[in-house]
Amino acid sequence: MSHNILDLKRQFLEYVEIEKGRSLNTIRNYDHYLSRFLEYAKISQPKQITENLIREYRLWLNRQGNKNGTLKKKTQNYYLIALRSFLKYIARRGVISLSSEYIELAKVPERSLDLISMEELSRLMKATEGDDLKSLRDKAILELLFSTGLRVSELCDLPRELNLKSDEISVRGKGEKVRVVFLSEDAKKSVKKYLDKRNDMDDALFVQMRSASRLTSRSIERIIKYYAIKAGNSKKVTPHVMRHSFATDLLRNGADLRSVQMLLGHANIGTTQIYTHITDKELRNVHKRFHNKSST
Repeated sequence: MSHNILDLKRQFLEYVEIEKGRSLNTIRNYDHYLSRFLEYAKISQPKQITENLIREYRLWLNRQGNKNGTLKKKTQNYYLIALRSFLKYIARRGVISLSSEYIELAKVPERSLDLISMEELSRLMKATEGDDLKSLRDKAILELLFSTGLRVSELCDLPRELNLKSDEISVRGKGEKVRVVFLSEDAKKSVKKYLDKRNDMDDALFVQMRSASRLTSRSIERIIKYYAIKAGNSKKVTPHVMRHSFATDLLRNGADLRSVQMLLGHANIGTTQIYTHITDKELRNVHKRFHNKSST
């Protein structure tokens, strides 16, 4: 029985969205990675995927970088992971093709964390001082990032109606997984001062000054870069650097790695199951005991 590979790709993407519950952004990425492979391979049947084709594709991928070199290994792996997942899916459907085991990921150099010191963080926070709406908004952004360790996309999605009487909020992260993060007193005060000064009707927590529309991830990256330069920090500071700083601050002050993983929302399903005995109350205690002790 022949199987049209474009039909299988469509069915795979539907499976990933419905059965696996992946975000629309993930679906778009998978679609892009698989489409690039099919454009290169020029095949119509899954049985045409061979070891030799994969080897040639990997060589082609490697040479798709800019003029100065090859495509980053990490980026190559995104393409290969999508292809491997697709092959696993069609194998479960009983479709004859190359085994997913033949898709080996490129070796990437060990990742180094970009961090800023507590002194650099303090200068960054002070750089936002001001009573105008923009300064209040930007200070609230920085305080929230450091207090919660949120991903920038999660920060952008926060609603205006936060319960600031509570020290916790629920966020929906990667894979539509919901977790609880905790607000420091400084973060709550900063958000309250910002919201008290707003007079627009938009339901987003953080909005543009001109249009009162929700801030984008790119906008927040530019905001943080601006204050890092203003504060005289020589290191590149991004929302993800703030997230790293949140995690390392907890760990340096004695928090256990498992609790930090839960606060960051890093855990896969298997990891999450291991830590289900840690309650929200215990996580709140971890946050209060270990986060930003040096500032108190």
